[in-house]
Amino acid sequence: MKSTTTTTVSSQTVSKKEYLGYFSYGFGQCFSYGLLGSFILFFYTDILGISAIAASTIFLIARVWDAVNDPMVAGFMDTRRTKTGKFKGYLKFAPLFVVISTILCFFAPDLEMHWKVLYAAITYILWGTVYTVSDIPFWSISAVISDDPQRRTNLVTAANLGVFAGIGMVGSLVPLLVGVFGQNSLADGYFWAVVAIMVVGYGFMMFGHSTIKERVEPAAGEKVSMKDVFKNLLVNRHLFKMLAIFFLNLFMNIVNGIIIYFFIYNMGNENLMSIYGLMGTFAALGFFLIPALTRKFRKKDLLVGIVLADIVVRIMFFMMGYENVGMLLLMLMLTQLFHASLGPVMSSMIAETIEYSEVKTGRRCEAITFSGQTFMGKLSAAIAGSLTGLILVVIGYVPEAAVQSEQTLQGLFMVVSLLPVLGGVIRLVILKYYTYTEECYKKDLEILVQRRLAA
Repeated sequence: MKSTTTTTVSSQTVSKKEYLGYFSYGFGQCFSYGLLGSFILFFYTDILGISAIAASTIFLIARVWDAVNDPMVAGFMDTRRTKTGKFKGYLKFAPLFVVISTILCFFAPDLEMHWKVLYAAITYILWGTVYTVSDIPFWSISAVISDDPQRRTNLVTAANLGVFAGIGMVGSLVPLLVGVFGQNSLADGYFWAVVAIMVVGYGFMMFGHSTIKERVEPAAGEKVSMKDVFKNLLVNRHLFKMLAIFFLNLFMNIVNGIIIYFFIYNMGNENLMSIYGLMGTFAALGFFLIPALTRKFRKKDLLVGIVLADIVVRIMFFMMGYENVGMLLLMLMLTQLFHASLGPVMSSMIAETIEYSEVKTGRRCEAITFSGQTFMGKLSAAIAGSLTGLILVVIGYVPEAAVQSEQTLQGLFMVVSLLPVLGGVIRLVILKYYTYTEECYKKDLEILVQRRLAA
């Protein structure tokens, strides 16, 4: 097979400023993801006034569209180059559209209910489409900044640190800003809070764009067609297992979507949402341990260890209850730490499958690989939103009620504490059959180097 292996750049240094820039783009972009992931269902049901079932339907329709849109966008990116590189150009214009679409999602028009539902559907689907154009090149560019496996791990660690810190920061800022801007109405509070947060997020994203450099170049004369892109995807059996593991963030997304109800009704203190958000930000600091740990342990073994620890802590959390606020916050902090630590390990393992499919097909397609992560991230968030709405119905939640029933309170606690255990068990089963370890990756790198030398 003719080689199209990229030039080795392992000897090139990635500057600290570039790591900071990569962190910053993810940090600013995930202001948007955090807002939609944690607050949009509450905004729809308690401010816009649409039913949880209608909101769930919107989420599912949006993901059906993403199933078509995301791979098409990725295929387009893999077959073309911008003036400044394969992915860097998209990171220049996408942030503005992410900001605008996010703000539109949190605007509450004074319309009849069926028009409100239609407005929510249009703006939410628009947001998902725009977010794809930003998120796919954001993750894909890690594979063209460097082809050195340790530097890639460092890069996706920085990116994931930005992602989780951004989501956590939003969780802490929204309740505070809503209080500041919502003197006249809750709708105004959310709208102006989102505007303020996304303007700041735009600045972080543009700083990130200005610092990132692409170094891994395709082989001279390489032409990648849309057929090559989808062939590259279909042969990558290891990628599909990793995407299944990544999708199981679904369970933590359900927790993040429902925990505001838990704080309001079980704890009687909505301000705990700000503390929870800050904990998410600080939990992301545990990412700094990941590069060192990946030098000592296989990534698969790290995932197994983190998942097992999370399961044990959650069972303890459920058994202890939530009467002691200090212990409650400690348990939530630990679960966020474990969840956050999974991110850079999973992204690194997804990135390594790029070389696997390149060996199989002779074509390098970063965007289609990371489009899977983008799609699964949005799919898990959307299904989590849908399931959260259904869970609220099943446990008897009454919107805007001053007090909820004992059944509702117990249901909220079980979701927050115990539900992610199911996701952890499924992850362990999948990891048992995952075989693409660091040793396999290094062998594929050697094959690609030999092909390039032979060519």
